[in-house]
Amino acid sequence: MRVLLIDDHTLFRLGLKSLLERSGIQVAAAASTGKEGLEIAAETKPDVILLDMRMPDMDGIEVLRRLREQGIASPITMLTTSNEERDLVESLRNGAQGYLLKDMDPEDLVKALRSIVAGETVVAPQLAGTLARALQSKEAVEEPSTPLSELTPRETEILEHLAEGQSNKVIGRALGITDGTVKLHVKAILRKLKVRSRVEAAVIAVEQGLGRRRAP
Repeated sequence: MRVLLIDDHTLFRLGLKSLLERSGIQVAAAASTGKEGLEIAAETKPDVILLDMRMPDMDGIEVLRRLREQGIASPITMLTTSNEERDLVESLRNGAQGYLLKDMDPEDLVKALRSIVAGETVVAPQLAGTLARALQSKEAVEEPSTPLSELTPRETEILEHLAEGQSNKVIGRALGITDGTVKLHVKAILRKLKVRSRVEAAVIAVEQGLGRRRAP
């Protein structure tokens, strides 16, 4: 297993690197800022990314969003001191496969990482109640489902551009991402909307009130 660490605390990074390597886990790289982590994530192609929540240049949620926008498919696990419900929910909503606390036992951390790489979603046991309450609260106020309900905020944003008949290149320039990343999002949009073409997706978008003009 190859791990990328993104954490601004040098002593913690060094200690965690030593701990993981003693457990037979290779640390492919370690980044001290979110920006550095974004730059090296594509190069290292790790099996899992361990991401801190609180960093000076950008918080973990923002780094998580940008990693997903870059097309990074590796499992991403938050490793943090925060037990706040909002951080937990936002992390999972934005594509994290794990939410672990820094005070957990080393053996439990290694076990959790192996489970996450195997495809499971793992949340620190002491946060199980927090997650359950968040889910119950969401169900209580959940709005009626629409064709767009399963889309992420970024996918909804791209769909709005599709409704205006824009190409991947134009959308990419508008959003500051590559047209290749736009293409990946469009594929996900078509799959979630259960349609085969951009035009069909655009029609649904217009029907749901997205876009300033109707797609051709």
